[in-house]
Amino acid sequence: MPVSDVLISEVGPRDGLQSVAATMPTADKCRWIDALVAAGVQEIEVASFVPARLLPQMADAAEVVRHARTHAGVMVMALVPNLRGAEAALAAGVHKLTMPVSASVAHSLANVRKTREQMVEEVRAIARLRDERAPGVKLEAGISTAFGCTLQGLVPEDDVIRLAADCIAAGADESGLSDTVGYANPAQVRRLFRRLRAEIGEHAGAAHMHNTRGLGLANCLAAWEEGVRTFDSSLGGLGGCPYAPGASGNVVTEDLVFMFEAMGVRTGIDLEKLFAARAPLQAGLPGEPVYGMSPEAGLPKGFVQGDAHV
Repeated sequence: MPVSDVLISEVGPRDGLQSVAATMPTADKCRWIDALVAAGVQEIEVASFVPARLLPQMADAAEVVRHARTHAGVMVMALVPNLRGAEAALAAGVHKLTMPVSASVAHSLANVRKTREQMVEEVRAIARLRDERAPGVKLEAGISTAFGCTLQGLVPEDDVIRLAADCIAAGADESGLSDTVGYANPAQVRRLFRRLRAEIGEHAGAAHMHNTRGLGLANCLAAWEEGVRTFDSSLGGLGGCPYAPGASGNVVTEDLVFMFEAMGVRTGIDLEKLFAARAPLQAGLPGEPVYGMSPEAGLPKGFVQGDAHV
């Protein structure tokens, strides 16, 4: 396994695919995952365990998980909104469960039809189930709309931090912050992650940023400067949130990896192979726009990965 200073968690096969109208064929999903692994990606959110009638793009979740598990050393992660989804994900063999727990009252009701308090109880139930059936599986509670919400507007920072702490108390292993609708700015990111780390310490999890307003990379850098070492991103910037109007543009994995590698911060990911992983994505979703400045421009002349690190 390549040495890395930060963990890039690829969320495209879940977050990206559930946000587009077309459904990528299972075989293409598997080829895409294979290409990501070949590039050195060590954690992939491969599916969401939700009813197929709600998200037909995720109907093959169990099959995709089983394929991803054939790659040794890769953390296979899936999103679960409730206990039923967690049961199915554990049965499929995931290594890590991630739950969306929204800090916005309005978004929580729109996204999962539950209040924030009910979602904390859902975390508790899933943690109990995990402890009984698969104690080695990690459970992450990602705090959605942590930086603002298109439905509610401002989300009080005290609510965000309290909710993260409640999720850890309920049994989650870690809790990160998600800029679901791209409202965050670097000063806000620094402040909230500083408060999060002060409140829950080593349980503070990933930064999940969106580039909706062009600040995705700046916000990731701000989080890194506050000690965050796990970052969610999506190949080609695919994805958003189907239940948050105006939410678009996950941080582009290729640009995020280039930023860190150019800084001398090791990601363990080969950029040329990562750029090549766009081919199976585009083959599986013909005509779907993909984004990214680094793949378009190419690597700078003389650029060599791994020359130095901080």
